[in-house]
Amino acid sequence: MTTNDPIADMLTRIRNANIAKHDTVDVPSSKMKLAIAGILVDEGYIEKYDLVDNGNFKDIRITLKYGKDKNDRIISGIKRISKPGLRVYAGKDEIPKVLGGLGIAILSTNQGVITDKEARQKGVGGEVLAFVW
Repeated sequence: MTTNDPIADMLTRIRNANIAKHDTVDVPSSKMKLAIAGILVDEGYIEKYDLVDNGNFKDIRITLKYGKDKNDRIISGIKRISKPGLRVYAGKDEIPKVLGGLGIAILSTNQGVITDKEARQKGVGGEVLAFVW
């Protein structure tokens, strides 16, 4: 099945699996989704991700992370910001802070897909893909 916004589809699958307290969730693979999954692992929002071969195509199997029991969710919110119908860009001086710095913003820049903190350090702006808190 094709979607108009595959990144929003990935974030929605993660959100739904997190609410339903699943251990893993499978997402169709792309370079952008792998970069986003890598950021989520580095920032501690998900445990790990693996590439899984499903015949003709590959999936990303994301292992979700919880607290001491499954009622303690690590990801309390995840939201797509820039959409195909309305792109949202931020210059190096306008990079948003999520919940006053408690969450992260994921940006697509000319130096790759990075977090808002890295973008401030490197002094670059870009497209604001998503907020995670």
